Amino acid sequence: MSAADAAADRPAARAAAEAAARPATAYISWVALALMTTASVASLRPAPTMGLYGLAAIFLYVVPGIVFLLPTALVSAELASGWTGGVYNWVSEGLSKPLGFLAVWCQFAMTIFYYPSLLGYVASTLAYVFNPELATSGLWTALVIMVCYWSGVYISSQGTKSVAGLSSAGLIIGTLAPGVLLVLLGMVFLGQGNPSAAPMDAAHLLPPWAGIASLVLIVNNFLSYSGMEMNAVHVGSLRNPPREFPRAMFLAMGLVLLIFILPALAIAWVVPAEELSLTAGVMQAFDAVFAEFDITWLTPIIGIALVTASLGGMLTWLAGPSKGLLLISRHEGYLPPFLQRLNKHGVQQNILVTQGIITTVIALLYAFIPDVSSAYWIFSVITTQVYLIVYLLMFVAAVRLRRTQPDHPRGFRAPILPTLCVVGFLASIAALLIGFVPPSQFGGASPFIYLIIVGGGVVIVGLLVPFLFYKLRKPSWKLPEGS
Repeated sequence: MSAADAAADRPAARAAAEAAARPATAYISWVALALMTTASVASLRPAPTMGLYGLAAIFLYVVPGIVFLLPTALVSAELASGWTGGVYNWVSEGLSKPLGFLAVWCQFAMTIFYYPSLLGYVASTLAYVFNPELATSGLWTALVIMVCYWSGVYISSQGTKSVAGLSSAGLIIGTLAPGVLLVLLGMVFLGQGNPSAAPMDAAHLLPPWAGIASLVLIVNNFLSYSGMEMNAVHVGSLRNPPREFPRAMFLAMGLVLLIFILPALAIAWVVPAEELSLTAGVMQAFDAVFAEFDITWLTPIIGIALVTASLGGMLTWLAGPSKGLLLISRHEGYLPPFLQRLNKHGVQQNILVTQGIITTVIALLYAFIPDVSSAYWIFSVITTQVYLIVYLLMFVAAVRLRRTQPDHPRGFRAPILPTLCVVGFLASIAALLIGFVPPSQFGGASPFIYLIIVGGGVVIVGLLVPFLFYKLRKPSWKLPEGS
């Protein structure tokens, strides 16, 4: 064997040795990872809102899919096939370790306000199933948020395989099955000779132009695809990461597009736009479709299924960003040892518990302080803006790694990677800038005040806090491998 052949074989041999050393229970299939990724991104929740636009919903999802989803999926597939550890390691290798910490911190910080929002939706959906009047009860909302979050912490603490199984089941039961049912009913509705409630001709392929509002609508759908890169932190749990992770990303990308587009069209076929409300929610949309077929008894069952999907999605978000934060903190000593401790399953339980305390406080505030909902909404905008920093860093790091480490083994090489990164970077910048445009929820308050609040929040949550962690770190906080 030549020296070149031996050099080429070393990464494969090393990967095989590492794989052999891992316990069999640590493995998950690439299909399970694809379902985890789909569960963390796709949802039926926006279907009624997008159903308002009828056939134009395709345009509103496909354009962001081309300029944001496709670059994110392909770039993260290449990075994960060459560097394990998720976004923190990609940015650390491509740019610097402090920026790697910034990337994973921003990914983690976004989830602080994501959980109460997601679980608030769970609370309102369950209320619709049992007693719709509970939807306005702050006590009910707080209890559901706390019970669901802490249950998720317990499940996540049992290891990645538990999370993969439950999140995949949640996706199938609560998103794929109801989505397929909705689409089939829509097709039956049309097949019976009923006219589509929304026009389905070429003249309605594009949404009506309404100036900046139309631009905001399109750019906001960029964020519908956020999270595609998150589960790359689990790439080490695959048997053959270079081959299997790209497969998982492509399958997830296809499923996400189908889940977003087809149910929205099905609702547009059956339910007239004037009967749809931006605030009515997916449960009412299902109820309206079922009413056409006199099967409204299915509505509570669908409600429970949707809750299952939301909880499965929560599990993937619990397992991903916090694991990335843990890994770089153990290597570089960015967090105190208390937050770096693992339980017997190798899970970052102390980080999850600390985050749970913050989630609990937010739930109580949201439930019992009347004016907190508007402040909470502002915080949600801030954390979304913070998350976009992750994508800006990821795209820059990917280009630089192609230049500085062109011969580094990669199981998958994204075609026209520089172009993909430029498009994805510009899309992220556009979404970041649009986030500073005051929406209708802000009322008639000064746009300057809105800009100061959101901009200040991004600086504090996305830059100041990780900077303080970085400056206060101690050499003694570094933990040796295997500890």
